[in-house]
Amino acid sequence: MNYTKLQWWERFQKYYTEFPAVGLAVDLSRMNVDDAFFAALEPKIQKAFADMLALEAGAIANPDEKRMVGHYWLRNPALAPTPEIRTEIEQTLVKIKEFAAKVHSGAIAGSAGNFENFLLVGIGGSALGPQFVAQALGNPGQDKLKPYFFDNTDPDGMERVLAAIGTNLGRTLTIVISKSGGTKETRNGMLVAQAAYEKAGLNFGQHAVAVTMFGSELDKYTLANHWIERFPMWDWVGGRTSELSGVGLLPAALQGIDIDDILAGAKAIDIATRSKSTKENPAALLALAWFASGNGKGTQNMVVLPYKDRLELFSKYLQQLVMESLGKELDLDGKVVNQGICVFGNKGATDQHSYIQQLRDGVNNFFATFIEVLKDQNGQPVITEPDVTSGDFLEGFFLGTRSALAENNRESITLTVKEVSPFVVGLLIALFERAVGLYASLVNINAYHQPGVEAGKKAAGTVIEVQRLIIAFLKSKAGQSFTVPDLAKAISRDAEIETVFKVVNHLAANPVHHISKIEGQNPFEAQFKLV
Repeated sequence: MNYTKLQWWERFQKYYTEFPAVGLAVDLSRMNVDDAFFAALEPKIQKAFADMLALEAGAIANPDEKRMVGHYWLRNPALAPTPEIRTEIEQTLVKIKEFAAKVHSGAIAGSAGNFENFLLVGIGGSALGPQFVAQALGNPGQDKLKPYFFDNTDPDGMERVLAAIGTNLGRTLTIVISKSGGTKETRNGMLVAQAAYEKAGLNFGQHAVAVTMFGSELDKYTLANHWIERFPMWDWVGGRTSELSGVGLLPAALQGIDIDDILAGAKAIDIATRSKSTKENPAALLALAWFASGNGKGTQNMVVLPYKDRLELFSKYLQQLVMESLGKELDLDGKVVNQGICVFGNKGATDQHSYIQQLRDGVNNFFATFIEVLKDQNGQPVITEPDVTSGDFLEGFFLGTRSALAENNRESITLTVKEVSPFVVGLLIALFERAVGLYASLVNINAYHQPGVEAGKKAAGTVIEVQRLIIAFLKSKAGQSFTVPDLAKAISRDAEIETVFKVVNHLAANPVHHISKIEGQNPFEAQFKLV
């Protein structure tokens, strides 16, 4: 991309597109695309448009699980394939608003008074989306409820969150989110939260609500333990596309964020991205740029660089959306393709002082996605130099980084929005959802299943079973010491010795299991026993 300044300007005019109806601009001028590329991919993108149309109409888009994929209906229930689904979406939205209003007014309160916080317990899409929206749109000191999150099964992490809440549990509403109700990380977080409430002498159920599929394990638990309320999830909403369902709308409404505006932004960009004119469709432009950069094989990573602190978590959110959707071993024909796009990210101008050095001068294995936000702040800016504010410097660092990358033949996309608002956040979420779906069609994969995730869960269950067998064996041989190979042989002839090594060392490091380690001459001769 060794262009003169005039050639750059000519490319910019050709590949910079504004979408005034939604307040978005997409700039592909610094990607390796040209008119010949767009012409060659036109048949593929038209097929992708048809695939998306079928998806929205209720086609079985996830053949592995025999289910529809309907996150587009969440912001436009009129698109739902049945009157029943439309009614459920509309009634749930009303229920969320009514519940949030009752919490804000004190009609629904905690044992110590009006709720001041919420603690969201979830994992993956059930936490990443709400966290992103909470940071992007929240205003500390002004939020109606302050958000806290359990987003992992790390006990130390949960203890830190509980310490931050402190003695205010009686004014904290816990939201447990699990589609099936059987997700172990979320189950563990719920039990840790419940134990904390009980330790404080509080009834957990009087401070808890659930978002889950009706009839799930979690749903049954909420009913048996008299929780305050329960909100539905549906089998046609995947976790990574659930932010505009009760998963994300309930916590946002409780925080005081305008959820109607979030939905309006998503609906508006959905309309724009249904255009069958490629150059008038912002999601198609993104998907085609991804295809061009990675030769349709995902050979280039995506580095997301939002130049706005409020969007710092967007890269984490996109990691799940993009990588879980596109990281697939097989295509739709059963052929091994090992597709995917790795997503990384930070925020500008922090990236200026962290990894831009490598992006400019190191391995050229990525394309950047800049997000430019035109409005700096709501308050009066501070003039840091004559006629210059800190926001002006932020814009300068963005443009400087963009130019520095282009000078060394590094590709970049720039998305420009006016401000960070509920409408724009909804727009960004829906824009990338559509781009992911279109790209998946371009490379002939299923974006809506996750066999790798399920394999990981299954493997984790196997490890827990190994732990149970080790503990049971040591209990049956109380006082006796055993090496790792001895333990592996005792619990199963098929046990992986390395797994036993890892598990038993972890057990010995945590006194709750009452297993001690007797050091040997090297790590592999250590012995373990129950004490």
